[in-house]
Amino acid sequence: MARNHYYLSIADIAHARGDDPRFSWDGAGPDGFAAALQQALRGDDLFQRWRAAQPDPDAVDGSLGATDPSAQVQAKVADLGVDVDLITDLPMSVVRHRLYLLIGGAWQLRDMRAA
Repeated sequence: MARNHYYLSIADIAHARGDDPRFSWDGAGPDGFAAALQQALRGDDLFQRWRAAQPDPDAVDGSLGATDPSAQVQAKVADLGVDVDLITDLPMSVVRHRLYLLIGGAWQLRDMRAA
């Protein structure tokens, strides 16, 4: 699978939260978010906790639980928001799912390129 470099932005990281507090990120800074997202992509703990909370866990698409042990995430303050650089071989569907669990729709994909 090809590695991709995703360029994301978060306008208000201090208030970026997922819909369900059981899975939502609860930090306030770029470094903490980068660590949380990297952990969520490298391992399947967040996915497994979310899956177990679903009405029919066995019906959940298992491909959403894919992991990339070598995923790299960096985040830094830029202008009025935070820029996130993510390098992974995970498909956007998995990245999107983990982002929505952690920070809901508070992010924007700015660009994607082969890494």
